[in-house]
Amino acid sequence: MDRAGTIQLFRAHAGRRLAVLAGLLALPLLAAVVSLATGASRYGLADFLDALARSGEARDILLGLRLPRTVMAVLTGCGLAVSGAVCQAVLRNPLASPFTLGVASGAGFGAVAAIILFGAVHNGPVAAGAFAGALGVSLLVLGLARLRDAAGETVILSGVALMYLFSALTSFLQTLGSAEDVHRTVFWFFGNLSKAGWPEAALAAAMILPPLPLLVLRAWDLNLLLHGDETAETLGVNVAGMRGGLVVLASLMTAGAICFTGVIGFIGLVAPHMARLLVGSDHRRLIPASAAVGAALVTGADIAGRSLLAPQVIPIGVVTAFLGVPFFFFLLFARRRRA
Repeated sequence: MDRAGTIQLFRAHAGRRLAVLAGLLALPLLAAVVSLATGASRYGLADFLDALARSGEARDILLGLRLPRTVMAVLTGCGLAVSGAVCQAVLRNPLASPFTLGVASGAGFGAVAAIILFGAVHNGPVAAGAFAGALGVSLLVLGLARLRDAAGETVILSGVALMYLFSALTSFLQTLGSAEDVHRTVFWFFGNLSKAGWPEAALAAAMILPPLPLLVLRAWDLNLLLHGDETAETLGVNVAGMRGGLVVLASLMTAGAICFTGVIGFIGLVAPHMARLLVGSDHRRLIPASAAVGAALVTGADIAGRSLLAPQVIPIGVVTAFLGVPFFFFLLFARRRRA
């Protein structure tokens, strides 16, 4: 094939990828519309649209319950998925995610510690505790990855050990707290959007959305990391500094995603891989695609949790586990076959 034909083929391929990305970006909007129309009340989306212009029960349910819950679902999925994509690039391991590395459990522990040990009752201290826990675990994992150039499997297994450790520490803290404290923290084990309100959604947005443009701007550096530290450094990337910055941003997004919803597993693992299959490994497309897929998955899981056994609500963490566990085994065995 001559040069002109190669360029034309490349442009056609890039155009298809961009079209797929545009379709993926529409998925969260579609899922959000379905979410707004789903619930225990008798009101549907048409009733809500009619009620927007006037006060009443339907308007209160839409603006006070369903809309903030839907916004929180979108933000949570976006934060977990993008932080998962960053973890996989930083560690160059397809099994890396905030859940499998123990970062989510660390964030949950930090939030519970803020509530029980420090008596936090406002959203700010709880979010700060979640960020501190997530950042601490992330730095531990990153340090292990650099220690004697630990293999990817070693890092993942260490992350799983940290996940169990911080889950146990969270359980221990619950034995020290009052009945009211335990009631406030028990939902962390399941993942739940029932506590989502406008203050929680606003703080989650402040922690999840600002890192997104920064990560998109560093997308090319993330691409270079996939080829190894030496290659990236040869091409002018400050690998140590960039890796530390990426860990902080991923920790902030993870903390914002789960500090009010509890630990929601596997979204950070599944969503980046789904996006990668559709738009490729270029992080200029992968980051927004992962955000869209993650937002759609969490919103869809919440819809399923509210619909399958209605009026009983299945915790969203249970629904995502049913999705994520088979996918995790698929990735694990596929990786072993390639090895």
